[in-house]
Amino acid sequence: MAMRELRAHQIKAIDHLKASIRSGKRRPLVCLPTGAGKTLTAAHIVAGARAKGNRVCFVVPAIALIDQTVEAFAAEGIYDVGVIQADHPMTDATQPVQVASVQTLARRPLPDTDVVIVDEAHQAFKIVFRWMHNKPGILFIGLSATPWTRGLGKHYDELIVAATTQELIEAGYLSPFRVFAPSHPDLSAVRTVAGDYHEEDLAQAMSDGALMADIVSTWLKLGEGRQTLCFAVNRSHAKDLQRQFEKAGVCTGYVDAFTDKFEREEVRKAFEAGAIKVVCNVGVLTTGVDWDVRCLILARPTKSEMLFTQIVGRALRTAPGKPDAIILDHSDTTLRLGFVTDIYHDSLDKGRMKEGGGERKAKSVPLPKECSSCSMLKPPKVHKCPHCGFAPEKQPDVMEIEGELAQVRGKKEAPTISEKRSFYAQLLWVAEERGKNQSWVLANYKGRFDVWPRGMDDVQPEEPTGKTLSWLRSRQIAWAKKKQKAEQQEAKHAA
Repeated sequence: MAMRELRAHQIKAIDHLKASIRSGKRRPLVCLPTGAGKTLTAAHIVAGARAKGNRVCFVVPAIALIDQTVEAFAAEGIYDVGVIQADHPMTDATQPVQVASVQTLARRPLPDTDVVIVDEAHQAFKIVFRWMHNKPGILFIGLSATPWTRGLGKHYDELIVAATTQELIEAGYLSPFRVFAPSHPDLSAVRTVAGDYHEEDLAQAMSDGALMADIVSTWLKLGEGRQTLCFAVNRSHAKDLQRQFEKAGVCTGYVDAFTDKFEREEVRKAFEAGAIKVVCNVGVLTTGVDWDVRCLILARPTKSEMLFTQIVGRALRTAPGKPDAIILDHSDTTLRLGFVTDIYHDSLDKGRMKEGGGERKAKSVPLPKECSSCSMLKPPKVHKCPHCGFAPEKQPDVMEIEGELAQVRGKKEAPTISEKRSFYAQLLWVAEERGKNQSWVLANYKGRFDVWPRGMDDVQPEEPTGKTLSWLRSRQIAWAKKKQKAEQQEAKHAA
């Protein structure tokens, strides 16, 4: 079986890797962004090593990725593979290519090999570093989409950047994306531990009822009904979000580190079939996942450029009929770190730089700004919003006085008579289905257009579109939030 042909950036990666080895480097690390075809590139590296008679050990970060890697190699015609993992049926130490998990390597004698390829090398496996130290003659090749771990440059001797995320988007190999920042959590009381937010503090901050309801209502308004991954803080937070989505009538799955292989596969199949629209997870779908994700909810704030880039990368794979990816960032992470296309390092961290790795070329570039009309994050210095077209006018100098602030809204196109009649017809349909009276129809029509309906006596009920049903659900959630807030205020005054 012939291997698939490499794309330009993959050829560049292998060419630079060969040049690095010829120059005497024994610990090169290849950076390929998420979705750049790292597995195919790895298969070509393995095939190249085998063509020279070298034995290869391919190291994966989790036992769950063993079979996936073996299948990927087989798809490229690499069959002489053995597995190092417990009592795996493919255990065969005589095979020239061994696929091993770091967990198993830490408990067993290390295999006799000529080349070691380390997948997800940014995870800085101690067993691999010990192996490097004890066997200086072995060639170690690291692979990572985010090789920015502090001190990684003490173990690897060269960083090979085959392409950046922005370059792959421009070439059509990754999907363009839009980011919205619809809510802003209060993280003032959240502590920082080891360079990132304290998980328990973070979970408490993100579990605010109004914030979780806003996550659901925002998806109903902006998610376009797309297949969506939702990243939560911990298991409790993810389960609560799942319940919120289900309560709103959205079929929602759940995956965490304790979800067994069979159940995770069932969730994947349901997701790909469209039976499940949203999958809430706790950090387990950041690597080794090639699902067709078209919308992503970031409900887990982070200070880590690596984690942020890995998460957003889940939505950047291209797919037929996918114009772009929608990122609903309820964590303010994009506002803190910038777009993932701005995060770029051209060197390995040798332990002398700040948390997060090498110097970031985009440090001097201003961060994105939020459109005050639609909450989309627009690039710095872009005046007119690419999403809604709103262009804020320069405000004159004013004197501040006490009062309430209102969000500035952009001008929107006035709805046509045809659109109003269609919406009214759909409300009639829903009213009949749900046993609602005419007052409900009138109230929702006015809520949508800010005027009472006129000349609609001849309109007949019309089956509602998904957009209309989403609008009604978001309005119901907004009403419930308002009622809950009023009850809390009443209870507070009563106390």
